[in-house]
Amino acid sequence: MGSIGSLSTSLSLIAQAQRGDTDAWNAVADLYGPLVYRWARQAGMQDSDAADLMQDVFVDVAQGIAGFRKEKARDTFRGWLWTITHNRLRRFFRMLNSRPAAIGGSDANQFLQALPDDIESVGEPDDGESTTDLIQRAVEMIRSDFEDHTWQAFWRLAISGHAAAEIGHDLQMNEKAVRQAKYRVLCRLRQILGDD
Repeated sequence: MGSIGSLSTSLSLIAQAQRGDTDAWNAVADLYGPLVYRWARQAGMQDSDAADLMQDVFVDVAQGIAGFRKEKARDTFRGWLWTITHNRLRRFFRMLNSRPAAIGGSDANQFLQALPDDIESVGEPDDGESTTDLIQRAVEMIRSDFEDHTWQAFWRLAISGHAAAEIGHDLQMNEKAVRQAKYRVLCRLRQILGDD
């Protein structure tokens, strides 16, 4: 199995996963799996239940990814993923609420008290931290796709905020090459992250 770096840069990650590309599918799961897990935990699920839900969500994603379409600007993969996750959360809490009352100690009581009152009203979490984590995973995934000087130029210009002239001098690149390095890495990130 190849690395994510072997994926074609001319097609989006989601489009490749839709075509059944194993590397693309693995990249989608690596990128978005922790996000789904976080959403489940934020909804009040225990660790093991959140892990199970994440697996169930990705079974649904695998079965339905061919049908995902970005027809409008607001149609995002992340939004589609949230809808699947939200539906799985609703099923989980409905099932939990339909069970007979269990006798339990303080742990069981704490869990039941932590459940959202109305899972139906829960919208897609937008806590910023989830987005930051997603971007960080994407950055880690693409790091090996670039030569060290290209990566350093990107990192120092885009992240550290150094001047292009200073970076160019240090890396023996002209300012245009420094800006192109930043552009190339950002394009790759956009490709990996798709529409988010």
